[in-house]
Amino acid sequence: MHPSAIRIRAARWIPISFKARVPLKFGPETVTDVTCARVCLEVERADGSRACGWGETPLSVQWVWPSTLSFEKRLNALMEFCDRLTNAYADFPVQGHPIEIGHRFLEEVLPVLHKDLNHSLPKELALPTLAALVCASAFDIALHDAFGIANNVPTYSTYNDQWLPSDLAHFLSPAKDASHIQFAGRRPSDFFRAVPEKQLLTWHLVGGVDALEAGDPGADSVQDGYPTILTDWIRRDGLKALKIKLRGNDSEWDFERLKRISQIGIALGVSNFTADFNCTVTDPQYVNDILDRVKAEVPALWSLLSYVEQPFPYELEEHPIDVHSVSQRVPLFLDESAHDWRLVRFGRELGWTGVALKTCKTQTGALLSLCWARAHGMQLMVQDLSNPMLAQIPHTLLASHAPTIAGVESNGMQFYPETSKPESLVHIGLYRRRDGHLDLSTIHGPGFGYRLNEIQRDLPPERHSAGDRTLT
Repeated sequence: MHPSAIRIRAARWIPISFKARVPLKFGPETVTDVTCARVCLEVERADGSRACGWGETPLSVQWVWPSTLSFEKRLNALMEFCDRLTNAYADFPVQGHPIEIGHRFLEEVLPVLHKDLNHSLPKELALPTLAALVCASAFDIALHDAFGIANNVPTYSTYNDQWLPSDLAHFLSPAKDASHIQFAGRRPSDFFRAVPEKQLLTWHLVGGVDALEAGDPGADSVQDGYPTILTDWIRRDGLKALKIKLRGNDSEWDFERLKRISQIGIALGVSNFTADFNCTVTDPQYVNDILDRVKAEVPALWSLLSYVEQPFPYELEEHPIDVHSVSQRVPLFLDESAHDWRLVRFGRELGWTGVALKTCKTQTGALLSLCWARAHGMQLMVQDLSNPMLAQIPHTLLASHAPTIAGVESNGMQFYPETSKPESLVHIGLYRRRDGHLDLSTIHGPGFGYRLNEIQRDLPPERHSAGDRTLT
């Protein structure tokens, strides 16, 4: 056993709930209330020393579980699953590096827990796979943080052969048409940027009901000192990149939305755009028609369109749509469907050319997907889950190390900026975009460099704990 190896000894989680200052509309759902799962894992090294690591993920109910079921029913099911995960992580006996432990848990334990939960619930309350993965992500992030803290090193410095005994061949296999690709002897650090970015180009989310200019409906709906219209956001934050949420079932509305936002953005210096159809499209021709019209009628936007994000349904294996006709026009990125590297592999077969990484699908899974995608020549982005508070830090660290096509998406400051106030006093450049970028220079120290002892946040009571806990 490697001397740096850890084993989980205890787990606890804390729900932190808050309201969005403005609604976030995507597809058929609208987000107004958010609950974050904040997790602490206590781990032990072979020498008997212990350390605590922290992870956090928004339990984004409407994104992980689009449904006509009430928000409360879905949230309660997610929280119950977090309770079960607390017990399971505290009892998990595997020792090693967090990628080794995390991979074993995701492969062997999470599917069983997910199945058992769904057997205990009415059929209409069956938890989707993505929802189960997002719940697990806060625990997995805490595991990676704990390893760095236990060994007094930054977590991202441990993804090499000095710290990780198992090479990538232990976790990944190449595509059938790429047998020349070798994962033996390689570690995640082999696929990172040579030098991590400290200043990240940052994408702003334009929601489906966002006011664009003064006089638009909702332009004056909130008066709290923060912008409410797109033009003000662009000017205040110096934005250079816009992600545009579309309906996916109204081609005229989608085209006109793209056209208007691009005209506003280009006039104010925006140079990067992406279109997000939010999984509501079932026929590639719908996307192709809009793209062809943009190319013909809005050439300025066409020249600045970086990629299209996940137009098609979540469950890739249930909806194996051939998307080559779309990706031949513009890079096409998996998001909601990219649960793990195997689904990235399947997506590549169907014609997808890129993958949007998210820490909310676990740190372990994001790193393995990054490696598989890069080895096969796929492009990368790091996408947001409107991450506030601690969740913002591993999210931006992933983007600083992953060779993305253009920075990172970060929009928590649009929807609940005050929620991250304690963290922003320590990490001043992480929770407000300046000149279109985030500044990561304040992240330092062991683990994910949260600098928790400097962040003065009063936490609500924990909901559930398990294991042999010795630290507070």
